[in-house]
Amino acid sequence: MHTRTFRNRHGRGLRGTMLPPATPRSRSRRQRFDIAVLEAYAPIQQVFADQLEGLDVAVDTIPRMRLRADMSVMPDEIIADGPVPLGRVIPAAVDPSGNPTRARIVVFRMPVEQRAASVLERQDLLSTILTALVANYLNLDPSDVDPRFSW
Repeated sequence: MHTRTFRNRHGRGLRGTMLPPATPRSRSRRQRFDIAVLEAYAPIQQVFADQLEGLDVAVDTIPRMRLRADMSVMPDEIIADGPVPLGRVIPAAVDPSGNPTRARIVVFRMPVEQRAASVLERQDLLSTILTALVANYLNLDPSDVDPRFSW
């Protein structure tokens, strides 16, 4: 893989990427968030592997839902911080062309990142969100999924 370097303008040296693309430090914020979601989901998935076999996990940048402004209580399948959705369970269905779709958990990246000041806070928040969403999907109490659950 070839990295692009730029010409030496004004004698400042060659310009280009400082880190090779294969190093973890060179990952984008989006890639780091995706990895954090998978790391938070892994312990839950290991415990409930059989029940979660038909469930996909996805990340979306922002919530793309039509919510009414007067909604004070969100539906059960949406985990929110006040009026801002942080994650959602989308049940299995049939798409407009007649193909079946799998059930899916979607975590919204921007609202989660805005609420976490550090990497540890983000991991705790992701763990809480995923625990609540999996509990909703399995029709369990969140404390049955993770005994340390607190919201």
